[in-house]
Amino acid sequence: MIEAIKNHRSIRKYQKKEIPANLLEEILLAGTRASTTGNMQVYSVIVTTDNVLKEKLWECHFKQDMVLQAPVILTFCADFNRFSKWCMINEAKPGYNNFLSFFTAAIDAMLVAQNVCLEAENKGLGICYLGTTTYMAEKIINVLKLPELVVPVTTVVLGYSDEEPGLTDRLPLGAVLHHETYQNYSEKSIKQLFSEKEQMEFYKNIVKENGLENLAQVFAQKRYTRNDNVFFSKALLSVLEKQGFMNNE
Repeated sequence: MIEAIKNHRSIRKYQKKEIPANLLEEILLAGTRASTTGNMQVYSVIVTTDNVLKEKLWECHFKQDMVLQAPVILTFCADFNRFSKWCMINEAKPGYNNFLSFFTAAIDAMLVAQNVCLEAENKGLGICYLGTTTYMAEKIINVLKLPELVVPVTTVVLGYSDEEPGLTDRLPLGAVLHHETYQNYSEKSIKQLFSEKEQMEFYKNIVKENGLENLAQVFAQKRYTRNDNVFFSKALLSVLEKQGFMNNE
């Protein structure tokens, strides 16, 4: 497992090869062994293999081809629907239609997703997280018929790899590690921590292709812009309200 962790790669091209049902079940079962708040398991996993539904999800995920290529699409959802119904059946009034409960359930869902990914890679499969899930949450809700108190938080494509990409770079451990308390970054330390990334030919070419001065500008002005962040933030907040997670009175 430690080798699977150290050799993680995001796979975006997949073979036309089905995943055996028993293997998929084993991987998903490993997901359910993830830590969960209060042992409530306030998440759900939607397993999609139907080609018609996959095409609809492909449109939701900005038409990324791996959604059509991978044999299995897993949508991980924050889910207080099941737990709330259990409470009501047992005459216990649930109080989970608020933002804190969504956040709790979203954490649960992400922990499960990571367990699933680790076990899948450990079994020789390839995976890729889709960050487009929260951008297009409302459309995904409609496609997958998600009820109130259920919101998708991430999606993973799963299958047998049809490519061999190299390892993606990471900042040095010192960039993310703080001892005892948070040690804020000086301008000098920021430059040191990002210098190796900025000097890679791969990123230099990206800066050049975008006609900008440096890599930070690529991220802030092209990839993840303020306008996009504000737009999708409003969209997600609207989804949370529609799905019943914003009653904070």
